[in-house]
Amino acid sequence: MFSLGNTLIMHVTQPEMVREITTCTSLDLGKPTYQAKERGSLLGNGIVTSNGPFWAHQRKILAPELYLEKVKGMINLIQDSALTLLSSWNNQVEAQGENADIKIDPDMRSFSGDVISKACFGSNFSKGEEIFFKLRALQEAASKRVLSIGIPGIRYLPTKNNRKTWALEKEIKELILKIVKERREAGSEKDLLQMVIEGARDSKLISNDTLIDHFIVDNCKNIYLAGYETTAVAATWCLMLLAANPNWQQRIRAEVLQICKGRIPDADMIRKMKQLTMAITESLRLYPPVAVVSREALKEIKFGGINVPKGVNLWTIVTKLHTDPKIWGTDSYKFNPERFANGIKGACKFPHVYMPFGVGPRVCLGQNLAMMELKILISLILTKFSFSLSPKYIHSPALNLLIEPGNGVYLSMRKL
Repeated sequence: MFSLGNTLIMHVTQPEMVREITTCTSLDLGKPTYQAKERGSLLGNGIVTSNGPFWAHQRKILAPELYLEKVKGMINLIQDSALTLLSSWNNQVEAQGENADIKIDPDMRSFSGDVISKACFGSNFSKGEEIFFKLRALQEAASKRVLSIGIPGIRYLPTKNNRKTWALEKEIKELILKIVKERREAGSEKDLLQMVIEGARDSKLISNDTLIDHFIVDNCKNIYLAGYETTAVAATWCLMLLAANPNWQQRIRAEVLQICKGRIPDADMIRKMKQLTMAITESLRLYPPVAVVSREALKEIKFGGINVPKGVNLWTIVTKLHTDPKIWGTDSYKFNPERFANGIKGACKFPHVYMPFGVGPRVCLGQNLAMMELKILISLILTKFSFSLSPKYIHSPALNLLIEPGNGVYLSMRKL
């Protein structure tokens, strides 16, 4: 047990108890209420932070839009976004000669931002870029407030950071509602935004126009943040690890070339790429985007014979479980995709502790889309370039809201 200000936290690492908590379907266990308060500007009361029947309603609207069959329908836009990125790198390498040192972080964000903008906003996706830019700034401001969790009232003080946060929140809300207004006037498209608009209109839980606006804005921000930042960071870490492990880079490249035979990878080809899947799975083990899976007892609840009083938070440190030698073996800190040759069940004693996308009823809705993006992007990069770590790269994972490369990732790219 420990506390941050007046927020009480129980740290859970025992695999059996972790299973009990993460697979609990009771609405008495939910997302921590401090997250909605501390990160309200960033996440509001959308699907990531809400609880109870309101959360269940949002999940019912959004989940079907991100099932695997729907994601397969987004493959063309993923391919287009990836080819745009490759073209940009191609130009940089040609301009710099044989090798080019490229900082890949902003490019990964552009790629995932492009995909989620098209998936979420359809033909309005170009306007999504401005929202992204502001959401990124808002995320940086919000991550500076993480250390003040549990200190009553601090989020209301007009500090420089808080004033910046409030201004960005207002601008993002106006931008999203402007797109929604244009959509209502122009008629419907079948995309995520349309499902959110219809879900807000059809809900018995939302009684007036102000609440409808909140519902739409909060869920657009949630979809953006979950679908944009996490995928970009996961792609960045995976490429860093492949740059540091040229033998795996070569193995996966050979697999991709054999399966694709010069064509752009599609859903069927992706399904056959076992080596690539193993490498991405291992990368997400070592660098899961989210460091902590957190829940709060909304009523008194019992786990592993322990009574957890109402209001106590339960934290599971994902990085700890993902690298525990007792679970993964003596090489638990090494990049070894081979461990996943027989899937997650074959890789460790307790498969449920592998949770890069969370587990149980609150598992990340976008994991199918994220995996499809990662596989298409990385397979395409491997067919066009070979890459190694640049001398400019300084390894320094940093915990903001996600685990990010503190100084960015620089790769030395060479055209094949």
